[in-house]
Amino acid sequence: MIKKPSIQRVILKTLSNKGVTPLEYIKKNIKGASDFENKDDNKTSYAISRSVKNLLSDGLIEAFSSDHNQYLRLTKEGKQKLNNIAIECESSLVSTSWDGYWRIILLDIPEERKNEREALRYLLKKAGFVCVKNSVWISMYPYEHLFTNIKKDLNLTTEMMILVTDKIDKETEKEFFTLCVEHKK
Repeated sequence: MIKKPSIQRVILKTLSNKGVTPLEYIKKNIKGASDFENKDDNKTSYAISRSVKNLLSDGLIEAFSSDHNQYLRLTKEGKQKLNNIAIECESSLVSTSWDGYWRIILLDIPEERKNEREALRYLLKKAGFVCVKNSVWISMYPYEHLFTNIKKDLNLTTEMMILVTDKIDKETEKEFFTLCVEHKK
């Protein structure tokens, strides 16, 4: 049997690359993927239908219909889910060795957007960022591109600043390493 989460990931990834996409294109894309080749076509079609239904009910995608086609689009929640998957993915290509640059993210998200703020904090923690002050997060890992995309997706133009630098003062560096040790306990 085909694993539904794998199909859901393919659907989310396809929608992130294409925007509004015909359902038929997604079905062809999944059936042609090497992971799903030579599988029972009825089981694959059923798994795709169930995955789409679950993604719709979870609010991760939305559907539109025309006279001839059904189209799918990623929602804001779907983009957040895709970002979570990217961080948790075992085959992530993000280096875990320090390249000499600090990634600093400053957050100032108002109370009205508390859910987005909490989701961002969760993502920052999963990406190895450490909170050194209430709204200041720092990391040695190169996730700045991911968070730049999140900033754009959530329209956080003034609420989120991303800095990459090779210089921070010795006291801040010492505090960061202390917090990292405490964070790993």
